[in-house]
Amino acid sequence: MNQRVMATILLVVVLTAAAWTTTPAAEDETKRVQAATTVLSELMGIPEKGIPGWLLKEAHAIVVIPGVFKIGFGIGGRRGHGIMVVREKKRRWSRPVFVTITGGSIGLQFGAQSTDVILVLKSERSIEGILKGKYTLGADAAIAAGPVGRQAEAATDVKLKAEIYSYSRSRGLFAGLSLEGAKLSIKKDANASFYGTDELNAQGIIKSRKLKTPPAAQKFVEMLEHYIKTASKSG
Repeated sequence: MNQRVMATILLVVVLTAAAWTTTPAAEDETKRVQAATTVLSELMGIPEKGIPGWLLKEAHAIVVIPGVFKIGFGIGGRRGHGIMVVREKKRRWSRPVFVTITGGSIGLQFGAQSTDVILVLKSERSIEGILKGKYTLGADAAIAAGPVGRQAEAATDVKLKAEIYSYSRSRGLFAGLSLEGAKLSIKKDANASFYGTDELNAQGIIKSRKLKTPPAAQKFVEMLEHYIKTASKSG
């Protein structure tokens, strides 16, 4: 067996090993982005229950976390993984970065629940807090249930209070669901897996002009831009 054949075999072995070690994680994150796209599509597909146009126009960032799982038996906890996109200076949306939401609570609670969560961030301060590290909802920024539908324009007072507005869709039973005290943090390993590099932090992923955007991420951003244009026209 000559050296060229040996080199070819060695290369195939190395590439196969790399595929086995990196592909599953990348596939997991791709599925997470696809799930977030579905959540956004289903929420915005119902104008009467969607995020109002004026709020989307004011948004500085959107966080979508499919399947936040919460369980409680006196002491409760929640955890979920999702994505965040940031509106840049030219009003275009960045490629997504992966985030984690975690939290706990004590009180009268019993049951389990899976909830799809969308957060609309209205301030750059909130984005900076999340990018720097753990960010506590309700402590680092006021959070409130978001107004829904085309008629939400009448609730002008809601525009002045909270920095973050939340939307959710639940499956299962739970008493006292709240995002107060939940922590948002950057999921570094997911970002590295999805984008194929660990040399960029979350802010670098958002700002980079050379980083390739995976198709699933591009689809999410395009869908978000479409819904914002549509919602803005309809109110």
